[in-house]
Amino acid sequence: MKNVYGLTGKNVTVAVLDTGISPHVDFDSRIIMFKDYVYGKTRPYDDNGHGTHVAGIIGGSGKASDGKYEGIAPGCNLVVLKILDKKGNGRRQDIISAIEWVRNMRRIYGIRIMNISVGTTEQEKGLHDLLIQAVEAAWDDGITVITAAGNLGPGPGTVTAPGSSRKVITVGSSDLMDQKDGISGRGPTRECVCKPDLVAPGKEIISCAPGRSHREYAVKSGTSMSTPLVSGAAALALERAPYLTNVQIKMLLCETARDLGLPHNQQGRGAFDFQKFLQYAVGQVQ
Repeated sequence: MKNVYGLTGKNVTVAVLDTGISPHVDFDSRIIMFKDYVYGKTRPYDDNGHGTHVAGIIGGSGKASDGKYEGIAPGCNLVVLKILDKKGNGRRQDIISAIEWVRNMRRIYGIRIMNISVGTTEQEKGLHDLLIQAVEAAWDDGITVITAAGNLGPGPGTVTAPGSSRKVITVGSSDLMDQKDGISGRGPTRECVCKPDLVAPGKEIISCAPGRSHREYAVKSGTSMSTPLVSGAAALALERAPYLTNVQIKMLLCETARDLGLPHNQQGRGAFDFQKFLQYAVGQVQ
């Protein structure tokens, strides 16, 4: 996605709740905090690869690829909280604790955005509701919470939590929606809320990967890859217009989305339009 405004996300911090992050060269010295809820380690690592991939889409500099695989906001800072193990499994309480930590530390680290490319199915209503309450409390604090719609589609009612929250920005995959082999989760939610809010590319995305040289890349697909595209764009918008609220960012994303002519519970307001979104965001300061 071409950024014609020269924005990099500088001075904007994105919190990434995932499997961790590898100290890839593309992250330079911008991993400003790492917290491990799984094993309690203090140095950044990723024994799965998912979190590194997501973080690379948001803020990889592309240094190891001579700029070919640059992230959306290559100058943003990253706060990474490891809540999933090497198999991609995690406990809801760890997710909730990580969200609470971000809320408490947001001013210290300048956290404006929280990317959650993680989804959980509803097994126990009480635990499901606690997760929704946690992200909505973060949203009420002013954090722009951006979540994945999940990969349980294409049937109705398949958006995972916390993407099923009414308040947060929920992202599906624009190229993984078809009835034959689509996986992008869709609404309505249990509360009959239309979700996702918008869709973005998520198929065969190349981004950073763990490895001995810290210069590797990998290809992954899913709504987990669509979500950080939007998170990175939000970081660019906040660099130029730091006074934008999370509600305004959500409104801008929805208003600039390109209608695909599909049901709202499949496409949300439409496909993410990077150029139009940035144009509107930049217009806020003119």
